[in-house]
Amino acid sequence: MAILVEVIDENDTITEKQQELLQAVIAHATELESLKGDYEVSISFVDDEEIRLLNNEHRGIDRGTDVLSFALNEGEEPLQEIEGMPNLLGDIVISIPRIQQQADEFGHSFERELGFLTVHGFLHLLGYDHLNEQDEKIMFGRQEEILTSYGLVR
Repeated sequence: MAILVEVIDENDTITEKQQELLQAVIAHATELESLKGDYEVSISFVDDEEIRLLNNEHRGIDRGTDVLSFALNEGEEPLQEIEGMPNLLGDIVISIPRIQQQADEFGHSFERELGFLTVHGFLHLLGYDHLNEQDEKIMFGRQEEILTSYGLVR
């Protein structure tokens, strides 16, 4: 089992150490979710205007947000694995300004918020959601389990 995380940061904001954290926390989540096989996910870091535009275009919500996920197999049967090719889970888009803003707001580190948003987006790619109270409890509980067991605590 392996997971490839492609980081797209056109503004060169995320450090090499933070990129290593992204890779490690997603690998940890993959292990805890008992995923078998090889996977690939991309994480793009954008500004508030770009994420607002994406939110409006894809969700019809004309305001910024902290993270968006675009699953490649959402609402369908899992993609058929092609021998020798990873299962492409999808794309996570994170607002760089929101990472620091929310870290300050919640009183924890930039890295904790970076990990939180990454795991949140990753769980969406796996089919978790928080559209109702029960699903929210499940998803947010799983996020905390993953982050705490990795060592990214508040």
